[in-house]
Amino acid sequence: MLIGGITQAAAAASPPARADVFADPVQYVNPLIGTGNGGEAVGDINDFPGVDTPFGMMQLSPDTVGSGVGYSYGKSSIRGFSLNHASAGCSVFGDVPILPTVGPIGTDPGNASATFSHDHEKATLGSYDVLLTDSGVNVNLTATSRTGLLSFSYPAGSTAQVLVKSGASLGGNSAASVTVDGDDEVSGSATANGLCGLGSYTVYFDIKFSQPFTAHGTWQGKTVTAGSAGASGKGSGAYLTFDTSSSTTVRAKVGMSYVSVDGARKNMASEIHGWNPTPVQQQTRAAWRQALNTVQVGGGTSANLTTFYTALYHSLQFPSVFNDVDGHYIGFDDKVHHVPAGQTQYATFSDWDTYRALAPLQAMLFPKEAGDMANSLIRDAEQQGGWMPRWPLANVSTTGTMNGDSAVPLIANTVAFGGRKVDIARVLPIMLKGANHSEELGWGWQERQCVEEYVELGYAPNDACSQGAHGRQGVSETLEWSIDDFAISQLAAAIGDKHTAAQYQLRSQNWQNTFNPTTGYLQPRDERGAFPNGPAFVAPPANAFGQDGYDEGNAAGYGWEVPQNMAGLIAAMGGKDVAIPRLDTFFSEINAGPNAPYMWMGNEVDLSVPYVYDYLGQPWKTQAQVRRIEQSLYPPTPDGLPGNDDLGAMSSWYVWSALGMFPVTPGRADLALGSPLFTHAVVHLGNGRSIDINAPAAGDDTPYVKGVRLNGRTFDSTGLPESVVTRGGRLDFSLSRTPDTRWATGSHDAPPSYQTGQDPAIGFTDPSGPVTVTAGDTKQVTVGAQGTGLHSTTVKWTAHASGGITVSPSSGTLHVAADGRASTDATVSVPASVASGFYPVSFSFTASGGQKLPGGVLVTTVQAADHTAIVADDLGNPDVPNGLSVKEEGDGHTTATTAGGLPGRTTTGAGSFYMYFNIDNSFVPGGKYDATAYISYFDQGTGSWGIQYDSYGNVPNNAYRDSARVTNTDTGTWKTAAIPLPEAAFSGRENGGSDLRLNIGAGSQVIGRVAFAVTGDNVLAMHLASAQPVAPAVTTQPADATANGGPVSFTAAATGDPQPAVRWQASPPGGDWADVGGATSTTLTLTSPQDYADGTRFRAVFTNLAGEAATDPATLRD
Repeated sequence: MLIGGITQAAAAASPPARADVFADPVQYVNPLIGTGNGGEAVGDINDFPGVDTPFGMMQLSPDTVGSGVGYSYGKSSIRGFSLNHASAGCSVFGDVPILPTVGPIGTDPGNASATFSHDHEKATLGSYDVLLTDSGVNVNLTATSRTGLLSFSYPAGSTAQVLVKSGASLGGNSAASVTVDGDDEVSGSATANGLCGLGSYTVYFDIKFSQPFTAHGTWQGKTVTAGSAGASGKGSGAYLTFDTSSSTTVRAKVGMSYVSVDGARKNMASEIHGWNPTPVQQQTRAAWRQALNTVQVGGGTSANLTTFYTALYHSLQFPSVFNDVDGHYIGFDDKVHHVPAGQTQYATFSDWDTYRALAPLQAMLFPKEAGDMANSLIRDAEQQGGWMPRWPLANVSTTGTMNGDSAVPLIANTVAFGGRKVDIARVLPIMLKGANHSEELGWGWQERQCVEEYVELGYAPNDACSQGAHGRQGVSETLEWSIDDFAISQLAAAIGDKHTAAQYQLRSQNWQNTFNPTTGYLQPRDERGAFPNGPAFVAPPANAFGQDGYDEGNAAGYGWEVPQNMAGLIAAMGGKDVAIPRLDTFFSEINAGPNAPYMWMGNEVDLSVPYVYDYLGQPWKTQAQVRRIEQSLYPPTPDGLPGNDDLGAMSSWYVWSALGMFPVTPGRADLALGSPLFTHAVVHLGNGRSIDINAPAAGDDTPYVKGVRLNGRTFDSTGLPESVVTRGGRLDFSLSRTPDTRWATGSHDAPPSYQTGQDPAIGFTDPSGPVTVTAGDTKQVTVGAQGTGLHSTTVKWTAHASGGITVSPSSGTLHVAADGRASTDATVSVPASVASGFYPVSFSFTASGGQKLPGGVLVTTVQAADHTAIVADDLGNPDVPNGLSVKEEGDGHTTATTAGGLPGRTTTGAGSFYMYFNIDNSFVPGGKYDATAYISYFDQGTGSWGIQYDSYGNVPNNAYRDSARVTNTDTGTWKTAAIPLPEAAFSGRENGGSDLRLNIGAGSQVIGRVAFAVTGDNVLAMHLASAQPVAPAVTTQPADATANGGPVSFTAAATGDPQPAVRWQASPPGGDWADVGGATSTTLTLTSPQDYADGTRFRAVFTNLAGEAATDPATLRD
C-alpha cells in the first residue's frame, strides 16, 4: 500500500520523532514558500501552495490568472483549482481547473476567475483554505495520492455553481472532453501539451459530488449550451448548479488517472471513502510527518527550521506516482502496461536539474522508492526503442529540455546513495547505445544529438548540432556528456564490467578537449577544433539567456563544471594560485543570472561551486559562502528560493547544505563538508542506520569549522568517506564565528578527484582561434603546453598547414612540469598569392611515449583587399547560411517554397509579416558601417517591400530604420535588388537580437537569397559568397555514350552562386528537348538505355537565381 508515493513498509520503518531533536516537523512546513519570484533572471519560482502527498500523482492546488506554471504569490485572481502541477520553468500541467462561482454562468465561463487575498488564505500540509472574495465562497482542498476532496461553502441564498474547465490546461490543449453522468458525476479527459509545449499527454478525471446538481450545461469556447451533457475540444467545459438552501457546502471528490476514466474512478474509490475532509487531512499530514522525520533537526531558529523542513518537503514531491491503484500505467509507447509486483511506476523527472542533489537525497532516505524511480526510467527507455529519456513528463517520452544525457547520472547517483534493486545490467546496454549513436525520436529529439561527432572528436562542436533552446551549447554538451560517461563508468564497475568502466572513465576526461590553456577556461570549439579568439567571457547581448556555447550560462559559470575531476581542472587552470582569486571574484555576486560572470545560485550548474573551496585548501570559504547563500537567498517567505525550484533541485541544495555536507561527484557517494546550521541532526538512512550530526555552537553567525570528529576520531578532511552513506556514523563539529585557516587545508584533505585517463598536459596556441593575416604578411604565435598536475612530461608539437601557408619552425619539443607551462614562438607566413579565406593550421601534441594530447587549431584568416565583408544566406529547404542566417521570431516565421522552379522562403502569414536575419558577429560585430543589401526575389504582383535595419543614424525608431522600397513589376522572373543601407549598425536590437528584417507582408513575396556587402573599421573582410548571384558556368561537359547491354551514365558540372540546380533533358532524333523525370543530380544513369532510340541526345541544364546554362548535348548510341 502507498501512503502518498511512499510504501507503507518504508513509512512504518521511519523512526518516531525524538523529543530531544524536534517533535513535529509538519508545523514548520509553509507551502507558500517558493510561490513568489526568484529574481529578475528567472522570474517565478513555481512551487505550489496546494495539497499533495509524498511523491503523489495529484498536486491539487490553485492556479492564479496569468501564471504559466500555476500559482504566483503576486497575483490576486484564481482561475481554478487544478489537479497537477510541477515547479518547472515552462508552462505545464494545471489540468482540469475546477472553480466555484455564484450567479449566472455568463458567456465565457472558460475564462472565469475569482479574486482572493492572502489575508484569507492558509496553506498547511494536508489542507489549503482560501476565501474567494468576490463570490464569498470558502474553499478547502485536501488530497491523497491520486484523489482530491474539494469543499465549497457558498454564501446563504446564492446561486451555487461549479465550473469544470476540461480544456483549460496551463500549457494548452489539443483535445479535451467532458461528460455529465447522471445528476452527481462528471468525467472526461484533457490532452495537454508537454513541458515548453513539446509532446503531449492525456489525463483522465472523474468527479463525484456530495449532493445532486439541479441543473447543468456545457460550453465550447464562448458557446454555452444549457442542459447539454457533453462537450469536447480545447476550451471545453461543464457547469453544474446546486441547491444550497439546506446545506451551503458542496463537496467534490476528484480522481485522476493517466490511463482512463475507469482508472480515475478506481483510484477515487480506493483512496477516499465518504465526504469528511478531516480524516483525509489527517492521513495526508501523517504521511508527511513520516516522510519528514527521516531527517530530524533541532537547535535552530524558527526561521531556519521553517526553511529547512519546507525545503525537505519540496524535495519529496517529485517524481510522482504514475500508475493507478490497480498497477496500470500508460507507457512511452502509448500502450497500457502493468507495473511489476511490488514496484511503483514514477513519472516526471527534471533529470538535468535533479541528478546533482535531489536524486542522492531521495536515494539515501528512501532507497526503495528511489530504486523504483530508476527502474521506471529503464522501463521508459525500453518502451521507446531503447533510448534513455530526457526530462520526461507523464508519458511524454521526452521534452528534450536542457542538454546532457542526465537520466544516466541520475540513475548512477541513485545506485551510489543506496537505491535498491536498480537493474544495472538491464540498463547499461541502453546507455551505451545512446552514448555512441543518435537517432531522431518522437517530435525530433535525440538522446545525445550528433553524438557521433563527440565520439570522433572528443568534444561536441559548437555548431548547429549543439543548438538548444537558448542557442549553441557545445561546451555544456561536452561537459555534461563527460559527467554522463563517468556515471556509465561507475555503473559498469558496479556490475564487474571492467572494460566498459575503463573505456568510459577515459571518456570522462573529455572535458580536457574544451579546456583552453590560453585563457584558462572551458570554451567552445568549432568543427575544425578552433576556440574563439579573445577573452573567455564575452558579455552576451542583453536579450540573450547565456553566452554562445553555454546553456543558460557563460564561461565563468561553467568554469567549474568538472565534478568528476576537480583536481585536474584546477591544475590545468594553473593551480590554486590562479583558481582561488578567480573563485573569489566569481563570488562577488551570488545570484547574478546567465549573462554575468559571477555565481548564479538559481541555476543547477553552480550548485556545487561553493564547495570548490574544499578542493582548493580553503574550506573556510566554502563555509562562509554556503552560509551567505542560506541566509541571503533562502528566507522563509514566498520569494525564498534563488530560482525555479525545478522539482526540488534548489530545495535539496538547502537540505544538504544545512546538514553541513553536499554530494559532489555524480555516480559516487562523495560528500564534501560545509558546516551544519543546526546544533543536532539525525539523518535516518533507508537501510536502518543513521548519520548523527552534532554541532553545539551551530547558528547563523558560526559557520566556521575548527575541527571535526568522525565516529569519535579526529577527522581532518573535507570529503567524507562513502561508508558514511551506507553505514552511517557520528559527526561532531566544533564551530566558530571566525575562520580557522588550518583545518583540512592539506594537499590530501580535499574530496576525491578521479584522474584515471587524464592527460599529463594540454597543448595550446596563443592566439587560440582565428588570427587575421594579410596576404604577403606573417604572424607570430605562441605554441605551448600546460601541465595538469599529474607528472612532468616532454611534449612534442607539430604544425600542419594548408593552402600554401607555412609555419616556422614546423615542430618542436617542450618540457612541461606537472603544474607548469612551457611554450615557444613560431611564425605563420602567408604568401601574397593566397586568396581571401579560412586556412586552418592544426597543431598536434604528443607526450613522451606517443600519447596524443589535447591541442588546438589556429584558423588563419586571410582578408580581402577591398576591406569588405560579404555574407549571404541562400534560402530554401534547407537554407545555406554563410555568415548570415534567417531567424524565426514571433511576427516573423518563414516556410520553404518554390517559385519559378527555384527554392526560396516566404512568411507563413497569420501574423507573420517579416523575415528576420542575424549577421554573424565574427564578421560584422555591432558598429558603424556602410552596407548594401542584395536581395534576390521572385517578381510577382505589383506590391512593394523593403528592409528595416538596425541603424545608428539620428532617425526615428533607428533600430527599425526603413530602407528604400522595391516595387514589383509582375514579370514572373527572379530579380536581384541592390538596396543601400546608410548608417547601418547591425547591433542586434531587433526582435530576438536580430540585425534586420525584410518587411514583405504575409505569405506572398518569395525571397531566394539575401546578401550584404559591409564596409567599416570592425569588419572581418571575408567574401563568404558573391554579393550578387553568379550565373551558372558549365565546367564539365557530358560525353557520348554507347549502350552495350548495360546501364550508361552521363556526367556534367557547373559553377555558380548560389550553387546551381540541375535537371537533365533528352531529345529524340528530330525531336524537342524534354525533362527526364527525377533526373536532378550531376550524373544521369540510364539503367535501361534500350528505352531510348539510337541517337537520342542528352544535356544538363543548370539554373540558379542569376540565370541558366545548358551543356553541349551528348549522344546515346546502341
